[in-house]
Amino acid sequence: MNEKHYYVCKKGNNKEIIYLDYDKLKGFDFEPRNNVKYDGIVVNKMVIIKPSMIEKVLRKKIKRKLNLYLNLIIKFIESDDSDNGDALMEALNDLTRYKNIINYKYKKYLDEKYLNILLKKIALLEYELNSRLINYKKLYDYEEEMTTHRRR
Repeated sequence: MNEKHYYVCKKGNNKEIIYLDYDKLKGFDFEPRNNVKYDGIVVNKMVIIKPSMIEKVLRKKIKRKLNLYLNLIIKFIESDDSDNGDALMEALNDLTRYKNIINYKYKKYLDEKYLNILLKKIALLEYELNSRLINYKKLYDYEEEMTTHRRR
C-alpha cells in the first residue's frame, strides 16, 4: 500500500494545507471512532494542541463515561437479580482503571478544580459500587449458610 499521510492544520481563513513536523507536536491525541470519508480524506488520528479545545474534548468524553457508570449503578439498584456479584466486581475494577487513566493521562490537560470535583465523583461511584458488592457478599454468605443449615 502506497498511502500518503498529510497533517492538516487550520491557520487563518486561507484554507491552505500546512505541513507540520508531527514528531515535535505536543498535545492530546486520539483516534476518531467514525470512519466517514470526507472528499477522500480519512482521519486516522487527531492531535489537538490548543489547551482549551483539549479540555472541552476531555470534559465531554469524561461526562459520557461517568454517565455510563451512573446508569450501570442505577441498573444494579433497580435490579432484583441476586447474581450480579461478578458484574459489580467488573464495574468496580473498570471504574478504578478509568480513575487511573484520568490521574495519569488526562491530569495534565484538566483544570485542577475540575479534576478534584471529578475525582470526588468517582470516589462516590466507587463507594456505591463497594457498598453494593458488600451487600451482595453478605446476602450470598447468608443464603449459603441457610442452604448448609437446611442440609443438616
